Amino acid sequence: MAITEFVVISGKGGTGKTTVTASLAAHIGRAVLTDADVDGANLELALQADLAREESIIGGKKAQIKPSLCIACGKCADLCRFSAVIPGAPHSSGGVIMAIDHDLCEGCGLCIRFCPSNAIGFRESKGGTWRHSHTRLGDLFHARLAPGGENSGKLVALLRRKAREAAQTQGVEFMLTDGPPGAGCPVIATLTGAHRVLVVTEPTPSGKSDAERVINLCRHFRRTVSLAINKFDLHAGMAADIEQWAASLHVPVVGKLPYDSIVPKAVRQGVPVVTLPTSAWGQALVEMAQRLELPSINNQHQG
Repeated sequence: MAITEFVVISGKGGTGKTTVTASLAAHIGRAVLTDADVDGANLELALQADLAREESIIGGKKAQIKPSLCIACGKCADLCRFSAVIPGAPHSSGGVIMAIDHDLCEGCGLCIRFCPSNAIGFRESKGGTWRHSHTRLGDLFHARLAPGGENSGKLVALLRRKAREAAQTQGVEFMLTDGPPGAGCPVIATLTGAHRVLVVTEPTPSGKSDAERVINLCRHFRRTVSLAINKFDLHAGMAADIEQWAASLHVPVVGKLPYDSIVPKAVRQGVPVVTLPTSAWGQALVEMAQRLELPSINNQHQG
């Protein structure tokens, strides 16, 4: 079974990417959903997801001192560039047994290498959790990276793999992914295997600059990319400038979503905008989805 994966990203936070994704999910009606913003996933809030499964993931390794072997020489504290070695319990010799602040430890291993009593070793740390939730629009795979957690790109890859497995098992032919903002490792991991990408931007100088960065990233990985301008009417001149710039790159502007008070109303209620009474923003979203030729719940019902 062929599965199409459609990804929504933005070059910066706050453009309305998740709001767009939630409404696209409602328009489609049935898809396997992924929230790849592992640093701040909130698609679950817009879809009122019910948690079905949660599992811990292993993060990077952290140093661990064995108090029974520590001779209180203090060399580890002298060597640590991250101030992760802190005083612990008193030693019988009169010195201090050191301890590790795991929030500061970078796992470089320098203290382990130079400890004269071999009192320091590595231990695995919890990197966060990945989650499988149910929504009325399809299963949702999302995660919560621990503060300062590592391997965000690997976590995104895990979520996408779980989502694809679910799609194959359920016979669902469409995957919709709410990607992370920016253009770093999690975004690259999100783009891997994506068939089509929608970039959501806003009519501001930073919106254009960050959209340019992420569109160049998509073009580098040869992904089919289109652009949507959210709240375009707040700065018509900048919106026109973005359209002209996108045309110069042969990137189609498939949607111009107006500023609309129904959007914060939907956010407060925790529902997709298009599920509320007809609005200018909702109509523009539906028209954009039609231009993108996305599957629709209405077409499924007609079929």
